[in-house]
Amino acid sequence: MTWVTAVARLRARREPGVLVTVATVRGHAPRRAGAKLVVGRTEAWGSIGGGNIEAVAIDRARELIGTPDPKPELKEFALNDKVTGPHGVQCCGGAVTVLLEPLPVVRAVAVFGVGHVGLELARILARHDLDLHLTDSRADMLADGRLGVLADAVAQIHVHHRPLLPEETLAELPAGTHVLIMTHDHAEDAALCDAALRTTGLGSIGLIGSAAKWTRFRRRLATEGGHDEETIDRITSPIGIAEITGKEPATIALSVAADLLRSVASA
Repeated sequence: MTWVTAVARLRARREPGVLVTVATVRGHAPRRAGAKLVVGRTEAWGSIGGGNIEAVAIDRARELIGTPDPKPELKEFALNDKVTGPHGVQCCGGAVTVLLEPLPVVRAVAVFGVGHVGLELARILARHDLDLHLTDSRADMLADGRLGVLADAVAQIHVHHRPLLPEETLAELPAGTHVLIMTHDHAEDAALCDAALRTTGLGSIGLIGSAAKWTRFRRRLATEGGHDEETIDRITSPIGIAEITGKEPATIALSVAADLLRSVASA
């Protein structure tokens, strides 16, 4: 398996890892500069030369995996019989510098409703390293031609067409996903709010709309949904940064995206 495939596998599993690269080589060494190893919690793919170098790198990589907000770091190894490592001696005669780059689990965001505002929001979020889930009950909103503007996305895009029950997507989202509800139908919004409050493991939940709309929704969530006030408070509405004004879809989307990214960064 190539290192690129291994990194993709970790991302698909939403597991953290570390990419280990031989950065520099002086003299004789088991591998040339550029050799790579991908380390996960319990598996590793590739090789940077075996022996003490690789074992120490794997040990340190797994320490980084268990560290909050780990940073890239360099490790130097002298390969001679005068240096004994924790996993033995390597006597190649040279010296190696290894770069360890943490591969965190990326944030996940789900947008329910890919209308004018939803599509503009997707265009902004797609420029970030995210798992971006787009759900709509209307097939034409998710047509390839319409979503073609996301073709160069940095984010990984996951499209869900749910013609009857968009809320079914909630059960498929990875833990910690931030949910933004902005469909074309207030009844659909209400059903999604109710279902989101009943779905464990989600991140933040945001609902687009006015303060008056949220007042009505709060009442319904309490009386018809049976949710208590503390549970209902998990939903933020209205969403966006109040200082960013304007009713154009792109402006609203910018406000919502900025608010989300700010809250995610501070979490």
